[in-house]
Amino acid sequence: MKPARLSLSDVFRVGASGLHARPTRVILSALGIAIGIATMIAVIGISSSSREELLRQLDKLGTNMLTVSAGNTVFGEPSKLPVGAVDMVSRIAPVTSAAATGTVSATVRRTAHIDEAVTGGITVQAATTSLLTTLEGGVAKGTWLNDATSRQPAVVLGARAAERLGITRTGVRVWMGGRWFTVIGILGPMPLAPEIERSALVGFPVAEEELGFDGHPTTLYERSAEEAVEGVREVLPRTVNPENPSEVEVSRPSDALAAKAAASGAFTNLLLGLGAVALLVGGVGVANTMVISVLERRKEIGLRRSLGATRGQVRVQFLSESLLLSALGGVAGAVLGALATIGYALSQGWPPVVPPWSIGGAVGATLVIGTVAGLYPAMRAARLSPTVALSTS
Repeated sequence: MKPARLSLSDVFRVGASGLHARPTRVILSALGIAIGIATMIAVIGISSSSREELLRQLDKLGTNMLTVSAGNTVFGEPSKLPVGAVDMVSRIAPVTSAAATGTVSATVRRTAHIDEAVTGGITVQAATTSLLTTLEGGVAKGTWLNDATSRQPAVVLGARAAERLGITRTGVRVWMGGRWFTVIGILGPMPLAPEIERSALVGFPVAEEELGFDGHPTTLYERSAEEAVEGVREVLPRTVNPENPSEVEVSRPSDALAAKAAASGAFTNLLLGLGAVALLVGGVGVANTMVISVLERRKEIGLRRSLGATRGQVRVQFLSESLLLSALGGVAGAVLGALATIGYALSQGWPPVVPPWSIGGAVGATLVIGTVAGLYPAMRAARLSPTVALSTS
């Protein structure tokens, strides 16, 4: 006699009936799988969303800006950029705009009664009127420096500088270099120039007259045509300082954002490891559930064997239960992970990104977990003798 063959629908029905008889245990076991899968998908999704936001910032801000700063002399001493460096850079044909800032040896405080040592991490810098255009930044409140205000005791605060000083509006005064300066503007975020966010900016003329500034720029910013960036980068040192080009350092701020996007993978790998641990714990929970199920259902196994079920069919029954249990947790985890990613990304103003491969990987992981977790219990059930199983009290 040939044993009856189980169709795919029969396998599914038999496996589902086994889970339906123990709903509480099934839900708790599937929860372990769901937590692991949700963690992994959320980590991948949030990391991908953050990376996408950084790339969008790069597209918006452009990658055609270079910064020039003074390096060191051959004797290791700090060098200085020439006073007319901005004009020299502006003469380079592909350059569309150029600006400069210069560090001023003064502090900015709310009143003269605050100790000078309490700077709050805010630097005072002289700035050319073309700085905001070159950085493609914006003013959150008030106005930017112009030819008139650059000669007056007026100051524009970076976003972080204003926050640290507790200033939320224009028209207030701050104490700088032994006199009062009026805040005429507060800048918005500057992703490509975070040092500007922590600065109090005044005009070059008033910095020289009132704050003892020597007129030598500390940092130059320039933008050029995208296709000419590398060419401009090569000639900048010789243009800025023809006598000592080796004392000039040139960098590309957009490289920092690109590196940040790439470096986010390191932290992601750590969190993925934690998700994998949770998934492993969930797999152990599934295996434990299936082992207990075999022990509790010995009479059922013995009855099925007595009615003609083969060892292979019993093995398939319990393996299918394990796969369905893991798949249930995997689907629930994928949905939770995707929702967590979307919710967090939207709360941060990022574009929500859930890579399709992460969903596919989640499904694959659940199938592997289900197979591994159910293999031993299925084999144990198949080895039970019908007479021994039926005689179990």
